Amino acid sequence: MVYDTGETAIFGTRDMAKHSHGSMDIRDQEKTFNAFVTWVTRSVIAIVVALVLLALING
Repeated sequence: MVYDTGETAIFGTRDMAKHSHGSMDIRDQEKTFNAFVTWVTRSVIAIVVALVLLALING
């Protein structure tokens, strides 16, 4: 990646895209993150239940 510093870079000049903070649509990322957190939460609950059952059975 070449940043525009006002000088010619080794690979030539490249103009970076202009970005304004907070303008990106992040609905897909939020949906994916929420699905991941839900999956992790359910997995941890299932593991804890399995461990408790194993402890009761082998008690």
